[in-house]
Amino acid sequence: MRLPTAAITAGSLIGGWQLARRTGNRPLGGAVLAAGGVLAGREWARNTSPAVTAALAVTYVGAFGLSHPLAKRIGSWPSVLTVSALTAVASYVASDRRSLG
Repeated sequence: MRLPTAAITAGSLIGGWQLARRTGNRPLGGAVLAAGGVLAGREWARNTSPAVTAALAVTYVGAFGLSHPLAKRIGSWPSVLTVSALTAVASYVASDRRSLG
């Protein structure tokens, strides 16, 4: 069974942020983020080229980094939802569309 990496990336970005926010434990949120990255990365590596896998990994990590300054401009929820949506779209277009379709 193929895992939709769009759901993995969006879910782990949102879930990791919420877990860190609600528990006050940022490393715990980071663990969710890392687990999502590993799981999605494994699927990307299985279904795409090394270059696409690397680009998607950079997109995922970059989304996490971008969410922080973006939150200062538009708020936490809008920021996390925006970067999660962008990462999900990139994952779908570059990997899921071909492997799930």
